[in-house]
Amino acid sequence: MPAALDALPKIGAPATRALRAAGYVELRQLAGVARAELAKLHGMGPKALGIIQAALEEHGLSLG
Repeated sequence: MPAALDALPKIGAPATRALRAAGYVELRQLAGVARAELAKLHGMGPKALGIIQAALEEHGLSLG
């Protein structure tokens, strides 16, 4: 089942906290955001970025 666009995917607590602290609370908000920008967030690693990208792709979207 595709991830919902109105929730963040399950990426682990540190990465989730980092996204929320940066103002991202929904998957749809991450569409078009530069991967490098997200990678700068504390707790955001390659695995979390891959999960986010895969969740976006389920909706025909992607990171910038």
